[in-house]
Amino acid sequence: MTGTGTAPTGDPGRGTLDKATDENFPVAPFFLPRAWRDDLMAVYGFARLVDDIGDGDLAPGGADARLLGVSPAQAENRLLMLDAFEADLHRVFDSTPRHPLLRRLQPTVRRRALSPDPFLGLIAANRQDQLVSRYETYDDLVAYCELSANPVGRLVLAVTGTETPERVRRSDAICTALQIVEHLQDVAEDLGRDRIYLPAADMKRFHVQEADLAAKTTGASVRALVAYEAQRARDLLNEGAPLVGSVHGRLKLLLAGFVAGGRAAIHAIAAAEYDVLPGPPKPGRIQLLREAGLTLRGEG
Repeated sequence: MTGTGTAPTGDPGRGTLDKATDENFPVAPFFLPRAWRDDLMAVYGFARLVDDIGDGDLAPGGADARLLGVSPAQAENRLLMLDAFEADLHRVFDSTPRHPLLRRLQPTVRRRALSPDPFLGLIAANRQDQLVSRYETYDDLVAYCELSANPVGRLVLAVTGTETPERVRRSDAICTALQIVEHLQDVAEDLGRDRIYLPAADMKRFHVQEADLAAKTTGASVRALVAYEAQRARDLLNEGAPLVGSVHGRLKLLLAGFVAGGRAAIHAIAAAEYDVLPGPPKPGRIQLLREAGLTLRGEG
């Protein structure tokens, strides 16, 4: 994935940006104007790095910690790293940030007149991940998605100059859906981090125990629960899909890609008969293209 120019040798942000190709949705596809691609990749670099800090997935060696003014010995302290990252984010708006990905973000912030709020929301979500590992209700999970996912869609609208209250509402529905789908794909991986994003009230309703999520095979009760949550995500995508028809040109293609990525992932989960514990069901390229076509035609 291109869009930020050629990275210098040893660029500590390059590995983070390269993760864009693994996402369920297009980050900065080739058909967008170069200025949009640059800005969207800058936003992605921020979002990916803050998630990597929160998940403990930073590259070994402590380079990111040193860049943020944290000693390598304290690099495993995720809350400390998030505090240092937030301090560097504020430098984006009033001085010169230390981390290369935040220096890359600074021109985007200035060019698009972006506010700190969506960036702070993403940091807050990762702080919450260090303190909250279970969600009692679906509403609790949606409130978490308001921090962890919805800011990304709002930033896309801000970067492309298409932000309106109605579009933000539709975008929030899409982003929450994409976050839920990712949680469904990553049930086993999240459990390995001692996190469960399936609402406890729903687990109780479907007679699912935490031990069932650690099993090697996915039992009928877990499959029924995953199917239930997948339908919720599908409904949210349908609620948000009119956003695609509200814009034109290449932005329409980008937003259709977001919706299609979520729908194709749900299709892959369903095709696996909601058996998510062995590993995340991933959609194929043909399914993605099919869903993109249906979304562009207002179907799905």
